[in-house]
Amino acid sequence: MSPLESVDERLQQAMKLVLLATLPGMLALFWFYGWGILINLILSGVSALAVEAAVLQLRKRPLKPTLSDGSALVSATLLALALPPYCPWWLTVSAAALAMLFGKHLYGGVGKNPFNPAMLGFALVLVTFPQQMTHWPSSHGMDLAGGLQQVFAFAQLPDAWVQATALDTLRINKSLTMDELFSTNPAFGHFGGRGVEWVSLAFLAGGAFLLQRRVFSWHAPVGMLGSLFIISLLCWNGSGSDSHGSPLFHLLSGASMLGAFFIVTEPVSGAKSPGARLLFGMGVGLLTYLIRTWGGYPDGVAFAVLLMNLCVPALERIIASRQERFTS
Repeated sequence: MSPLESVDERLQQAMKLVLLATLPGMLALFWFYGWGILINLILSGVSALAVEAAVLQLRKRPLKPTLSDGSALVSATLLALALPPYCPWWLTVSAAALAMLFGKHLYGGVGKNPFNPAMLGFALVLVTFPQQMTHWPSSHGMDLAGGLQQVFAFAQLPDAWVQATALDTLRINKSLTMDELFSTNPAFGHFGGRGVEWVSLAFLAGGAFLLQRRVFSWHAPVGMLGSLFIISLLCWNGSGSDSHGSPLFHLLSGASMLGAFFIVTEPVSGAKSPGARLLFGMGVGLLTYLIRTWGGYPDGVAFAVLLMNLCVPALERIIASRQERFTS
């Protein structure tokens, strides 16, 4: 077996394990939101593979090695899990196409992308179609026929079916205390967003599985969740109407757990050395909180990851220079 074939096999195995680890979160999302998650996954996966095949054809590259490595399917899956269930079909297709084109192949393909493809696709459709990206359903799904009607715009949305997320509600809240929000607002559950808190725990379980299998190291996830916990604890001002939410609320709301175990651990766009990975995760956690609290978007994981992708070379130089000082 050649070294190149060995690398390809390791990549395929890692991608299979990542897809397997998303199953708990995927099932939890399906339980709370219904068929919209499955529709997102199919549309995103088919679109990503089709765009990748088309680009490879244009570049006159062989299809099988790249299509079979699983990287496009993993990016499409993570993107689909981050998008709102029952969003318009063209939004999912556009996000997947942009992720493949501008997040991956613009820079030469797998192993060369400086940005996380899934988060780049997500961020591009978020800033382009903000209204459609904020249409999250309340925590109940609909049957497959109804879901297809919503996705392909064959029917109007039911009354009171779409609601603001817990993070969005907290961001614009001016009068209600945290206790009142948790007791009266349907977007809030026990500790975080209703349904989302259990989805977050499911992604945590999947991430623990990947850590146990040593698909990635602990540095980036611990850095992200640790810094998010610390900054939210330092800025937590109780349950008053001006509260920014407790540390537990931020850990169990939005895409915190998905980001910590499936996004910041992406090996190509993330940092390489252990120390740089830790700093990378810490930066993502800090920026996520700042964007959620004072920025224009309720959940800042995607933008935080992309901003920290730009800082990876600097982080690697900082760690390398410190190691040189200690060894000299």
